[in-house]
Parts: sequence; structure tokens; C-alpha cells
Amino acid sequence: MKNILKKFTLGIFALGTAASFSAQKIDAKAKSILDAVSSNYKAKNNVYFKFVHGTGNGKNVTKTEPGIFYSAKNKYKLKIMGTEQIFDGSKIYNISAEDQEVTVAKPTGNEQMFSPLNYIEEYKKGYNVKYVGKVRVNGVNTDYIKLSPTKNNGIKEVNLFVNTAKNQLVKLEQFSTDNSVSVIAISDYRENQNLSNSMFSFDKAQYKNYIVTEL
Repeated sequence: MKNILKKFTLGIFALGTAASFSAQKIDAKAKSILDAVSSNYKAKNNVYFKFVHGTGNGKNVTKTEPGIFYSAKNKYKLKIMGTEQIFDGSKIYNISAEDQEVTVAKPTGNEQMFSPLNYIEEYKKGYNVKYVGKVRVNGVNTDYIKLSPTKNNGIKEVNLFVNTAKNQLVKLEQFSTDNSVSVIAISDYRENQNLSNSMFSFDKAQYKNYIVTEL
């Protein structure tokens, strides 16, 4: 479990890792929707949601894992697969209860932070963007937007499903050229909650029996 969160945050959603500035085709309606969602997230003091992360091949999701996510501006806390990741605005802390180990690192700039904003802003960096239409997802009426890279970056296409009435991302599907698929389905979305000041802090005293490694 050591590197599970690193793989999750960096490997699954890699929209920005091979950004290209080739000529893009960006549908005006899709752009308007994505920009509205981006503005909505940025306007909040903090955001919380539950999600289910699914993986598989082709269009078949064969494994799912639940998770929870908190963020406040550039800080976040992510819990999934019995592992926790904290970004305090400066360093990333990966905490594994199973291994009783904490790894600490500074973002390199190539790393993809886990945030809804990643998936609604990366269309600006080398993706064709198309508005597909209305689709009902998990009981919610959504607008379906498809992103396809202008150059080869390992991704075949990304599908975003947006609750336009609330300007919130409901679901994301990423199909890769290696035939793998990754899905995030968001639920129980909340915003502007009263969060503890320690929510995005790492307290080493709580992990006395853990091996702490600074990378």
C-alpha cells in the first residue's frame, strides 16, 4: 500500500501531464459550462464530497473503492483504500495505516493534485472539447462534455458529466489508449462547512510508531 495514493493521484487522472498547445476545437457551450463550474468551486471556502473510484478495461468497471475528499483553496485531504493523503499547501503527506509509514514530499510540478478543478480546467491545455447533450447520471440530470487530446498523451478521451443547475461535477470517465478506464462518481457534495484548523495539518505526534520518510 506504500504508493497507492501516489498512483491514484498521479496515474489515474493525468489530464495535464502531456499538455499540448496545438490548435484546439472548443465548443462554446461546453466552455461556458466548464468555466461556470470552475468559478463555482473557486468561490467556495471549502468543499467536501464522497466519491466512488472505479477501474477496469474497455468500458467495463471491474473494481470500485469508496473515498472522501476535503479541500480548502489549495489544501486538501483525501482518504481512499485505507490510506490518507494530506496536502497542507506546501508538502504532501501519504499515510498508510497498514504499513505504519508516512512519506513526506514537496510537489514537483509534474504531479496532478486530486481536485475537481483539474478535470474542468485542463481542457485549456491541448484538448478538443465537445458538448454532447443531456444525460441522466445517478438520478441527476447532467450535461455531457467530451474531451479528446489534440496530441497523443496516453488518453483516448475524457467524459465529464456536470450538474449545470448547481455547477458541480457529478462524474468523470477517463479512457486510456492502453484500454484501461478510470471513473470517479461524486456524491454527498457539501460546501462552506465549519472545518477544524487542523484538518489539513500533519501532526507527527499522532504517528509515534510510524516510519516517517522525507523524500
